[in-house]
Amino acid sequence: MIRAGDRIAVAVSGGKDSLSLLRLLQARQRIAAEPFELAALHVLGDATGVIEPHAPLLDWLAGSGVPYRVVEPELAADEALPLNCQRCTWQRRKALFRAADELGCNVVAFAHHADDAAQTTLLNVLYSGTTRTLRPVADYFGGRFRLIRPLFYVAQSELTRFARAAGLPPPPPACPRAAGSRRARVSSMLKGLDRDYLLQVRNNLIRAGLRGNQDGGDEL
Repeated sequence: MIRAGDRIAVAVSGGKDSLSLLRLLQARQRIAAEPFELAALHVLGDATGVIEPHAPLLDWLAGSGVPYRVVEPELAADEALPLNCQRCTWQRRKALFRAADELGCNVVAFAHHADDAAQTTLLNVLYSGTTRTLRPVADYFGGRFRLIRPLFYVAQSELTRFARAAGLPPPPPACPRAAGSRRARVSSMLKGLDRDYLLQVRNNLIRAGLRGNQDGGDEL
């Protein structure tokens, strides 16, 4: 997943998952046999058009010891800020890859975890009739970038405990549209399962999604 000489741009939303990823990669960097560099990228804005820097996050990044950049999604001159989750995600990811390229990064790291992967499989089953999930590693733009998800097999509950122990700053306010999204509904469905059953279902969904990935197709 990480190779010698990689320069990794870590997508930092300000939530516990992305900040935990950055901290864990820093720890890995100190002991890894393969030397690599880190940078942090924070994309402002959400599907409501709100663009406001989160002071606690910026202070934390400034003291993290990792070079970072805060960027805004670029919009066409005649286009309003994105008003739906899909367009917002596309615009933010476009800004992220562009900034990573400007920083000379060949790898982009996302903090998606095991619960995200299971939710994505279920989302695809319910809303597109396919069985696939997020990819732990994928090449983009003809191999110009490698996208990695180092936390792919880590449960969200483990990251919550790590974030508390690490004393990470409070997250920025959540996008108000997130609570009514399809992903939020699927997440609520899975959280309704008892703990032991959830573990089995999560693992089964991840395995099914990874098998489905072999048939190709984009992830949600």
